[in-house]
Amino acid sequence: MARFQGAKVTWFGHSAFKVDTPGGKVVLIDPWLDHPAAPAGAKESIQKADLIVVTHGHGDHIGNTVEIARNTGATVVAIYEITLYLSKKGLTNLVGMNIGGTYRHGDLAVTMVEATHSAAIDDNGTLIPGGDPTGIILTLENGFRIYHMGDTGLIGTLDAIRELYHPDLLLVPIGSLFTLGPEEAAYVVRKLDPRWIIPMHYKTFPVLTGTPEEFRNALAPEYRDRLIVLNPGETAE
Repeated sequence: MARFQGAKVTWFGHSAFKVDTPGGKVVLIDPWLDHPAAPAGAKESIQKADLIVVTHGHGDHIGNTVEIARNTGATVVAIYEITLYLSKKGLTNLVGMNIGGTYRHGDLAVTMVEATHSAAIDDNGTLIPGGDPTGIILTLENGFRIYHMGDTGLIGTLDAIRELYHPDLLLVPIGSLFTLGPEEAAYVVRKLDPRWIIPMHYKTFPVLTGTPEEFRNALAPEYRDRLIVLNPGETAE
């Protein structure tokens, strides 16, 4: 587990991740665990969660948040408007925040940064405001930093994010059409210079055409050894 300094990162496909922290906490990010490419039993496998972090209001990112939070008692962290929506679904252990802020949960920290995307919530066919889309920087107990970009295109704050947060692990969408494609994601890697890279938000549906192979080919040679390609359900240690 040396490369992640004691953390375990499991990809459930699409943008859904579980982080087992060195201090024994479980953090879920965008937990849509019953999508078409999810491994069998993914949702049922979550027996514990301390934090659930939602990057934006689309259903493929809110996912199974309500059910999992009810079952585990996890604190749900999201932009303020999403927490208003989730409170109407019966959740009470909510932390609403906004871009630029940091929420501390014991020795963990969740910092919200910008993304560029749409973010309205589809509530049974009615669109309601979902605030702005976000990226999330999760700082673990030992200082290891994971940057989950959410759904995003190119943003103008990459230099600032690199200088301020120095992300160790980058979780970057590559599927194109709705997010960055392989070429754009490779540009992000050059700007951020992370130690490790895991691609996400691809192959869930046929329209998400970007592939890890295209991403690897687009990366500068010095970053190709930093790329970790997971299958849904696999864990990087």
